[in-house]
Amino acid sequence: MSLLNYIVRRLLFMVLVLFGVSIMVFGVLMLIPPGMRVAAYVTSEKVPPEAIDSMIEQYGLRDPAPVQYVRWIGKIFRGDLGYSTTADGPVLEGFSQFFPTTLELVLFATPLIILVGLWLGTLGAVKKDRPVDHAIRVVAIIGYSLPTFWLGLLLLMFFYGFLGIFPPGTLSETLRDVVYGEGWRRVTGLLTVDAIINWRWDVFLDALYHLALPTINLVILDSALVMRLTRSSMLDALGQDYIRTALAKGASQRTVNRIHARRNALLPVITISGILFAGLMAGMVITETIFVRKGIGWWMARAALQLDVSAIMFNVLFLGAIFVVVNLVVDLVYAAIDPRIRLT
Repeated sequence: MSLLNYIVRRLLFMVLVLFGVSIMVFGVLMLIPPGMRVAAYVTSEKVPPEAIDSMIEQYGLRDPAPVQYVRWIGKIFRGDLGYSTTADGPVLEGFSQFFPTTLELVLFATPLIILVGLWLGTLGAVKKDRPVDHAIRVVAIIGYSLPTFWLGLLLLMFFYGFLGIFPPGTLSETLRDVVYGEGWRRVTGLLTVDAIINWRWDVFLDALYHLALPTINLVILDSALVMRLTRSSMLDALGQDYIRTALAKGASQRTVNRIHARRNALLPVITISGILFAGLMAGMVITETIFVRKGIGWWMARAALQLDVSAIMFNVLFLGAIFVVVNLVVDLVYAAIDPRIRLT
């Protein structure tokens, strides 16, 4: 099977999976009483209780489930996802407001998570049962076991509380007037990127300064899993016959480790990296809450506390879509790296 045919087949399968995700999300939505679901259409807090029943009838919230599903999915395709009370506006406007904060942190943290995990995992496998390997394994176990909130609070207490550096938030108060002023061009919503576009290097450096602590928190926690999986995959690859053959033919141990062993050990690492990336993209509730970064995770926590039905349902749908798309990308990368995948 050619790579193009494989891609087409996976894309068609992705459409079916997304359809299944929408069915499950709508099923959860139908478990909510109509009186609560009508909040998705309320744009004002001053709605008299006697108007609730008329609004339920107006929006057909007592219609048969298939009729409501067709109406609901049609609104999604038109970009109408309801009104979010926590965002104080339409859901899509809330998404455009909060998502760039999450995306910015993900774009800075993910490469570091993967690089640190690959480097230390490979080093541990190459130096198996030596002091370096034991130290790396201890670091991986500690990093994998630490609760997110505990590590985040510890980092805040030490770096910000004791040393007075790396404050929480996204930007210093002195620069907020610049970013939210009339002369600021908001192109992407990412502070670091928009700062470069606006030629404001003081904003760029300040945004990086505020990104440091949550990035360190994510790297410590998430690179541990990549580290352990890389070490395990590398040890398995180093024990294969083709490694011994390459060494017998005169290849150096360094070349064998980098080109032969690590390349074949990357397949499971790609899978876990994709899952980590999808999880981060869907929102880091604890990390964003502790470090006061108003992203998707922070929005989800606030929506859950205030029973913002529209925002919750959108975030569940977005979470499902992110994982489906990332799994598709991982499968395509697999097929490009290993032609045997395309034959299955």
